[in-house]
Amino acid sequence: MDDGALIEHTTSTELVFDGALLKVRRDQVRLPDATEAIREWIAHPGAVVVIALLDNGHLIFERQFRYPLHQVFIELPAGKIEPNEHPLDTARRELREETGYVARSWRQLGSMHPCIGYSDERIDIFWAQGLSYVGHQRDVGEHLEMLEMSIADALLAVRDGEITDAKTITALMWADKIVVGHWPLPE
Repeated sequence: MDDGALIEHTTSTELVFDGALLKVRRDQVRLPDATEAIREWIAHPGAVVVIALLDNGHLIFERQFRYPLHQVFIELPAGKIEPNEHPLDTARRELREETGYVARSWRQLGSMHPCIGYSDERIDIFWAQGLSYVGHQRDVGEHLEMLEMSIADALLAVRDGEITDAKTITALMWADKIVVGHWPLPE
């Protein structure tokens, strides 16, 4: 396959909005057929999601209000990567801050791109086990409730529309494949 027949080349770029979290850009591009087009997209710092496996086989979830949809969602622990922060350090920090747990063992499973049509956001997926509760350290203004659920029950919650968060659904696919033995846990 030749990717060259699909690549678009940026001819100019403009920062339309420079926010605390997101930056909105408008780019002029040359398409593979040499015509021009506009691409508006959101620059995102990146994020992590953590599959935190308790000794009882359940996963740690959070219930959190998400303002853009004015709704409470069930999600796996997650958070954005700070400038110059390694994704594993972000995963460790977010698990501790939000849930109060630290993990003895960490594995990076893979990455996902949740919004490829309008954002460069990348979410790294981590597996954490050997958990110990040490107390949460939530950010100011961060309000959430913790719950635990088996992978089977979480998948049923996806089926029933109770879990609709894309990063959580993707991470649950990884967790299910690992637990049933179809995919090995990376070394």
